[in-house]
Amino acid sequence: MRLKNKVAVITGGSQGIGAAYVRRFVAEGAKVTIGDVLDKEGQALARELGPAASYIHCDVTRESDVARLMDEALSVHGGLDIAIANAGIVDSGSIMESDEAMFDRMMAINVKGVFFTCRQAARRMIARKTGGVLINISSIVAILGEIGEGCYPVSKGAVGALTRTLAVELADHNIRVVAIGPAGTRTAMMADAAPGSARLRNIELRTPMRRMGEPEEMAGVAVFLASDDASYITGQTIFADGGRLVLNLNMKERG
Repeated sequence: MRLKNKVAVITGGSQGIGAAYVRRFVAEGAKVTIGDVLDKEGQALARELGPAASYIHCDVTRESDVARLMDEALSVHGGLDIAIANAGIVDSGSIMESDEAMFDRMMAINVKGVFFTCRQAARRMIARKTGGVLINISSIVAILGEIGEGCYPVSKGAVGALTRTLAVELADHNIRVVAIGPAGTRTAMMADAAPGSARLRNIELRTPMRRMGEPEEMAGVAVFLASDDASYITGQTIFADGGRLVLNLNMKERG
């Protein structure tokens, strides 16, 4: 119960890793407000978890929506201690072939949405003089060169810069700002990495632990960062990647 009596807001919390964050935070004693555009899934998850969870429609590209999300947490659960800016989309193909509309949508959701989430949460934390924790979701591709992910790595690089900038600016308000950088994680977005697929084999060869991550593992990192156990950590991205970033060449084929 490391988050007992804490109130968290989680964007993009209706499915995938976001839903894993929601479930784990509730299990650790937190009350959670979910913000998403997937209303059916978000409402079902909130019903499943009972009074500890609530849901509100939120398009993170609209700052007015994000402001309502934060106010919902304050109104329903009586506080705001943690915000996870998890909402995001992915791209594929060559960045040279990404059109302007896709680039703009990627930046609007993955960068501007994170900025709005952090800013609206921080404003309320500052006004309440309670401090808090902002957790952004980056990726290993924020620092690795990747082929076939379009402009997605660009957006995640921006999340890292935003995390560092906000950590410095908000430190005097007792607000920590951190990020999680997952490697490939077993969600619907990674459906092409099914058992026996070439994509999964490539992931296994490039990962010392020889497997994908699980959503629950990312949720465990988020609980640590949100808790007092991480009270002296700010401005950092914790890469939960099975060792991917420390591997120079591919792993050897298993004999």
